[in-house]
This record gives sequence, C-alpha cells and structure tokens, in this order.
Amino acid sequence: MTPFYNQEQESFRKKVRQFAETEIKPLVAELDENETFSVELAQKMGKAGLYGIDIPKAYGGQGLDTLSYIIAVEELSRIDGSQAVTMAAHNSLGVAPIYNFGTEEQKKQLLPNLLNGNKLWAFGLTEENAGSDARGVDTVASKTDEGWEISGDKRYITNGSNELMAGITVLAKTGVKNDKPTYTTFLVDKNTPGFSAKRTLGKMMWRASDTAEIQLDKCMVSDQDILGAKDKGLSQMLKTLDSGRLSIAAMGLGLAQGAFEMALEYAKNRKQFGKSISSFQAIQFKLADMDLKIELARNMLYKACWLKDNHIEYSKEAAMAKLYCSEIAGEVSDEAIQIFGGAGLFKSSDIERFYRDHRILRIGEGTTEILKMVISRNLGI
Repeated sequence: MTPFYNQEQESFRKKVRQFAETEIKPLVAELDENETFSVELAQKMGKAGLYGIDIPKAYGGQGLDTLSYIIAVEELSRIDGSQAVTMAAHNSLGVAPIYNFGTEEQKKQLLPNLLNGNKLWAFGLTEENAGSDARGVDTVASKTDEGWEISGDKRYITNGSNELMAGITVLAKTGVKNDKPTYTTFLVDKNTPGFSAKRTLGKMMWRASDTAEIQLDKCMVSDQDILGAKDKGLSQMLKTLDSGRLSIAAMGLGLAQGAFEMALEYAKNRKQFGKSISSFQAIQFKLADMDLKIELARNMLYKACWLKDNHIEYSKEAAMAKLYCSEIAGEVSDEAIQIFGGAGLFKSSDIERFYRDHRILRIGEGTTEILKMVISRNLGI
C-alpha cells in the first residue's frame, strides 16, 4: 500500500464502492433531472454505516479514522456528487461540531439518532453578508429571561429542508468584548417556534441534494442549547471548516477519478480513422496528465488526513488539499469532456453531470482565493 493507506482501508473502500455502484448509480440520472432529494438513499447511507465513520462506537459511530471517512466520500463522489455532499455535509458540518465541541449530554442526546440514518443535521454559517468572512453574520442571539432569542437568515444550507432534517447548528452574534463582537453557536431544533426552511431549486450542480434557506424569527432556545460554551462560536466554526475542507477535497478527488475512468473507457472504445482514439498520442497524453494529477491530489489529501489522525497541525495541508483537489476536478472533468467530444455535452452522458458538479468545489468550504490566503498566513505572510 502506501505510508498513509492499509489493507483495512482498502477493504472499506471496496465496501463503499459496492454500495455506491449498486444503490446510488441506478438512480443518479433521474434524481438529477428531477431535482429529487432521495430520503430513501439518505437513510440507506446511514444504515450502511456511512454516518459517523470517524465517531467512536460509544455514540453510535463506526470508530474508524479520518482517512476511512475521506475514502467513503471519495467513493460516493466517483459516482454522484449529490449523494456525496449529503453524506459529507452531515458528517463534517452536522455531526462533527456536536462531537468535537458539545457537552456529554448533547452528544448522548443527539448523536445516536444522527448516525443511524434516522435524522440529518445542518450547519448554519452562510448568510447574505457572511461566508468567506465568518465574522459577517447578521444573525443575533439576545439573552432574555426565558433564554436566548435568535433572529436571522441563513442560506445555501445543505440538508436544511428535507424531512429527515432534525435541526441546525447556528452561528450568531451574542455580545461585544473589547469593542469586538462575540459569537456563539446554538443547537436549534427544527420544531422550535419561529424556525422555517425552504428548499432552493434551480441549481447547476448537486441537483439531487437538499440546499435550503433558513429563517430564524425570534426562535427561543436555552443555555443548554449552546454548543459547548458561550462565545466560542467563531473558533468552533473555523475548526469545523478546517476539517470539512478534507471532505470537499475528497469530493474533488472522487469526481476526478470518476471522470478519468469514463474518459479512459470511452477513448478505448471510440473509433476514428479506423482505430481507437486511445491510440492517438494527443489522447494518450491527456489521459497520462489526468492520471498524474489524480495521483498527486490523492497523496496530498491522504497526507493531510494522516496529520489530523496523528494530532499534528493540519490547517495548511487541509487548505492545500482542498485547493488542489478542487482545481484538479475541474481540469480532469474538462479534459474528459474534450475526449468525449460532442457526446459529452448531452445529459445522456454521465460526464455532463460531472462537469456541472465540479464547479461548486472551487467555492464551497473556502473559495480558491480564500484558501490561498490561509496557506499564505501559515507561511507567516
């Protein structure tokens, strides 16, 4: 294998690949065309052990490592970005903050039902003026005699409006300290009065995933609903994004692998001038470059996972992996379309969906430009 990869992880990969090819692949085209979020597939992913892969078994997880989780995201993305982001967002953004920062009571109360496929949890950072700038949130939580009153709007929230969605972790302003705003994260149940969600349709990519707008209109929560501790919200969100970048990197890697495999197979079977187009040097060089880039992307990502699992600072490497894998997803899917030619421009070809799906990867969980800033700051500049 490699220094970062062993036989147990390879066996796990085969298990996830079989699930993706037998349970997801037959439904992909129809779900994408109709913008259908599949509750059944979301539940099946939970029952197949794809939620809480790196969460201890004591809370209902699988007790595996970060790399095993990333491999699962990679394998789902090799088949379909929509199902991959449903799983990745639930794990990295929904479950992980509760496990990493929640109280023991919060973990025991919420995690088991979020890891068995019964429920999903969302992550509420992005707003009209907040995204790359996490400090730009306008959502406010005000202390009252009854608890905390939260008001604000969140957008582009994955898993935010489907029937399995149980609640959302919300970042809100809660005060001022040393002339600077303070931020706290709250666990908000979807049944809280004043909570509403509306699915966002008409997306170019991930059309079978659930993206929502969330409105919080004087939602009342208690001190027990604060995630971990008051005024720790911003650091919690930023640490969550560091880890979440690994899953988006895995989505880029998996998409690139799937696009490459499709292009390779097509090149072997497509005939021009009396022979397979794979015999032409122009096509051979494209495929060689694609394979090289995927190998480099995988090595970068797996190293970042190794660092995280060994409790070594990995913020820069996570940014590098997400940046490189998302860019490679774009380059590989674009070259795959070139190899397919006109045949790759129709919805009847899976590569058309891959080409659309890749574009979000350079935006979500830190834009390419923001990631270069993160890397630069890690260089001390």
